[in-house]
Amino acid sequence: MKVLKFGGTSVGTKEAISSLISIVKDAEHAKQTKIIVVSALSGFTDILVRLARNAAQHTDTAHNGKELLESKRRHLEISAAFLKDKEQKAAEAEIEESFSKLSRILDGVAVLGELSLRTLDNIISFGELLSAPLIARILRASGISAEYLDSRELIVTDKHYGAAQFLSEPSFKRIREKLGKEESTIYVASGFVAKAEDNTFTTLGRGGSDLSAAIFGAALKADVVEIWTDVDGILTADPKLVKNAFRIDSLSYEEAMELSHFGAKVLYPPSIKPALDEQVPIVIRNVFNPSSPGTKITGAGEPGEYPIRGISSLSKVTLIRVQGPGMMGVSGFSSRFFGALARRKINVILISQASSEYSICAAVDPASGDDAVSALRDEFNREIFSGIIDEPIMEQDLAIIAVVGARMKRVSGISGKVFQSLGRNGINVVAIAQGSSELNISLVIAQSDEAKALNAIHEAFFLAGIRSVNLFLLGTGLIGGTLLDQLAQQREILADKHQIRITLAGAGNLLGMIFNTQGLDPRSAKELLNNYPAASKKNSVSEKKTEQNELIPFNLKEFIDTMMAFNLPNTAFCDCTASDDIAAAYAEIITRAVPIVTPNKRANSGHYDYYRMLTSY
Repeated sequence: MKVLKFGGTSVGTKEAISSLISIVKDAEHAKQTKIIVVSALSGFTDILVRLARNAAQHTDTAHNGKELLESKRRHLEISAAFLKDKEQKAAEAEIEESFSKLSRILDGVAVLGELSLRTLDNIISFGELLSAPLIARILRASGISAEYLDSRELIVTDKHYGAAQFLSEPSFKRIREKLGKEESTIYVASGFVAKAEDNTFTTLGRGGSDLSAAIFGAALKADVVEIWTDVDGILTADPKLVKNAFRIDSLSYEEAMELSHFGAKVLYPPSIKPALDEQVPIVIRNVFNPSSPGTKITGAGEPGEYPIRGISSLSKVTLIRVQGPGMMGVSGFSSRFFGALARRKINVILISQASSEYSICAAVDPASGDDAVSALRDEFNREIFSGIIDEPIMEQDLAIIAVVGARMKRVSGISGKVFQSLGRNGINVVAIAQGSSELNISLVIAQSDEAKALNAIHEAFFLAGIRSVNLFLLGTGLIGGTLLDQLAQQREILADKHQIRITLAGAGNLLGMIFNTQGLDPRSAKELLNNYPAASKKNSVSEKKTEQNELIPFNLKEFIDTMMAFNLPNTAFCDCTASDDIAAAYAEIITRAVPIVTPNKRANSGHYDYYRMLTSY
């Protein structure tokens, strides 16, 4: 038996729904699928949240009406694309009725000027309550025996509106009573939505449709729960930040939980627990590429060839730190620290404490930062007043990098490799946390260094033996021009034979400059720069410096600033000029952890103190 879950992008367009139908009809699924769990149409839940908040604040009322009409039109268009005659009319009537009811609820919110979490749950549930019956009708019109199933009648939760916790015993009992018997009908269930025991509507949290599928799979002890999304599986890193990321074949439940907790958005983290409890495998697959086997999540996970499974990150965190001599050797301090945060319902993402007991810090969501400082200030008011503990310190604009893998426990040198790759790229680590299970090494760094850190660590573990350089070059005369020609001639040989990958990310001469993080063609860059007309002083370099592949007037400060702003791993600066001004900028470049390669003798033959300073790095 299989449980299939299709996310918003899998039901958001006519093309995606056509692919869904093909998957369900395919021999691999036709006789094994018991339940299909669907999300709202892509983007619709975000629209519902925005409409609800606008109504409560009495803002954008005209725009709200337009968005409602546009959303209704989108549902009606999908209905018209797949249904005919009576089925189309019935579907259109259901859609009209649902949007009419939704409009009345929003009007009520506007009248009261109040939006409780309970009411918000009611409003955002409309996404799944519209999509599931529509998909059931479409499947029937395609020759598949399908029936709509309202998940609210089966999944029971507590009353924690917005992110309710499902109650396994009553939920499993209802699901087994309803779906336990053998039959050929496929049930199309609304994901994300549920009811509390007093019959009030609840939701399982954003991404909760994954959890709905896992609950059904665990209750019925399915052979597999397949999560169909718009990527080939869980990747070694976020492909938006790491272009060389690739699909992971297999993961353990624990590894998947760690990766999803720290930012891998392919799977909703709470979905893993019910599957783990009943040992039901989860497979992440791509609705737009059904031939890909995806990523399989099981009890142990199949052994991989790399010492780690993957790297994930949380882009926005705030670190709260309390320190002072009054903490050392004092029992119960940690309890008071976390108790103060718990009483304010502040979720702690990461914890780190010095072995000297002089300081303790916790990473929290940025929205909770001020509240966390206030809570700790109130808790330790007496100690702060007496001077034995400092005022709570809040550090913002941070990110967490998590390196995850079960094999890390049996392989020495993992931590060293992580920190070496960061140190080589000048990335400072603000805090570190590692559990005794050695499944995860978590690092807090500056948010601006997130992509650079991910690429550096990814290269260290998954591209071992391949050395990469992101090159920024100044000077396109005899020496620089020859080097660019050599790069063009030898680039493929260097990559294939010597495992050295050089990306020309920026180039310039005393007239112009050009950038591209994905890489410039060395010969084209040389030709453009050498034929560039004298730059007008009226041109604004600052306005154009972020436009890639556009030739702009040369400005040394802007060149260096752009190189640093790209923040690429393994950046190197090559000066092929004979300029005193550029040599004078070496100190700024090298102190920002960017190595310099140059035939320019000016820095070596100038003031001795400057030479000593440069060679000390």
